Parts: sequence; structure tokens; C-alpha cells
Amino acid sequence: MKVKLRHVGKYAAALLVAFSVLAPMGWLFLMSVSAASDLTRVPLEWLPRQWDFTRYGKLLSLEPGQPGVLFLHALGNSLLVATGATIICLLLAIPAAFSFSRYRGRDGWLFASLAIYMVPPVAFVLPLYFLLQQFDLLNTRPGLIIVYCSLILPFLTWMLKNQFDTLPQDIEQAARLDGLRVWQVLLRITLPLAKPVLGAAALFGWLLAWDEFFYALLFISNIAAQTLPVTIAGFTAGRATDDGLIAAVGILASVPPLFIAIWLQKTLVSGLASGGSKG
Repeated sequence: MKVKLRHVGKYAAALLVAFSVLAPMGWLFLMSVSAASDLTRVPLEWLPRQWDFTRYGKLLSLEPGQPGVLFLHALGNSLLVATGATIICLLLAIPAAFSFSRYRGRDGWLFASLAIYMVPPVAFVLPLYFLLQQFDLLNTRPGLIIVYCSLILPFLTWMLKNQFDTLPQDIEQAARLDGLRVWQVLLRITLPLAKPVLGAAALFGWLLAWDEFFYALLFISNIAAQTLPVTIAGFTAGRATDDGLIAAVGILASVPPLFIAIWLQKTLVSGLASGGSKG
């Protein structure tokens, strides 16, 4: 009896979590396909009387005067910035994490980078602004990529270092005895063993850059380089008077992370599982 009650409790908790996550997205979708009259009706009805999908067509259209011109351009900027920052950080975090894991006595540098990571972002606004201004990178996507690297790199380094610590080093030592260099051991032995966590690290790093709003708002004033979170804030601040259009923007903005999560689902689950075990 206790076992059955325990299983019932687990399923009930899982359903509660799923409902708390899916209910807001479901309501956002219903808003996006509801006519303006349905959204202003009192009392409010859960299901729209008239289903309207024209807002998605406007957002996916490049016709001049349509909101899709601004939305699709910001979507492309976010994809470029998030992907670029993630790739650069992975290329830097992998050798850094391997060094911290295999060569003892360097943990101070890692803890120092994590300590800087814990500082509120507002503390770095002026130094980063002056640096970007000095190198003429304000209002540019490369400048924003560099800023995002400062956010993502310490996190990915720590995540990968913990995974490298769990890998058996006997295979690496045997490879070194066979004549492989350190970088060859990393590429041929360590990385294939750590492949699951690489996908999880890439996803989390990409999401950090994709959702970032504060730095993008401060360092990008040019619409040509504006990212999606700032554009969505602009819609909600008065560029769009249709609440259903704003809801459609939110739905479309969640599509790229959803597809990436589905694509990396197996890697993500195995990476989180392996990262949670030691030895």
C-alpha cells in the first residue's frame, strides 16, 4: 500500500510540474489565435469563438510594413549571437576544463572566474561599455558575442571540468605511453568519452545567450543588431497594440530552443545523468 501511495505521489508531483510549465504556454497559444474581440470579452472565455492564425503569417512575412520584418531580423541576430558565443566558449572551455581537471594546483584560477561570474552583471556595465567603445564594437553583433562569452565561458568550464573529473584516467595514461601528445589524448580519448555532457553544456550555454536581455539592451541601440529579447520588450512597450500578436511572438520565440532541446534530448539526459555521478 505504501509503495502504491508513493507511486501515486510521484505521478501527481510530475503532473503538477508539467501543468505549471505547460499551462502558461497553452494560454499564450490561445491568446495568439484569439480574435481581438475574444481577448477583450468580459467575462473572459477560455476558448476563442473565432480562431485567428493570421498573426503568425504577419510575423513570418518580410513584406514591408509588417511586424515580421523586425521580428525575423531580430530572430536571425539572436541565432547568430547565441550560436557564435556558444561555439567560441566551447572551443575555449574544453581545453581549459581539461587543464583544470588533469593538472592540479590550478583550481584558484577556476574559483576566481566563478567568483567573477557571481558578481551582478550591472557591476560590469561601465568597463564593458568602455572596452566595446574603445574597439568600436558598440551596437555590433561581434561585440555582443564577446560580452556573452564572458557570461558563458566560466559556466561551461566548470561544467566540463566536473565531467572530466569523473572520466577514468587509465586510458589517457595508456595513450600517452603509446606516444600520443596531450592534445591528441584530449581529441581522441577524452572528448569521445565526454560526448554526452558536451551536448548538455552546449545547450545550456546557448540558452544563456538566447535569453540574455540586460547586456543586449544596454550595448545595442541599433535595430539592425537588436536581439530577440529586446525586440519582444519593444513589442510589449508599445510597438504592438494587439495582445494576440505579442503572444504569437512569444510562441515563435520558443520554437528554436524547443527544436534544439528535442535534437539534443538523448545527449542532454545522459549528460545530466553522468554529470550527477562521481567515480
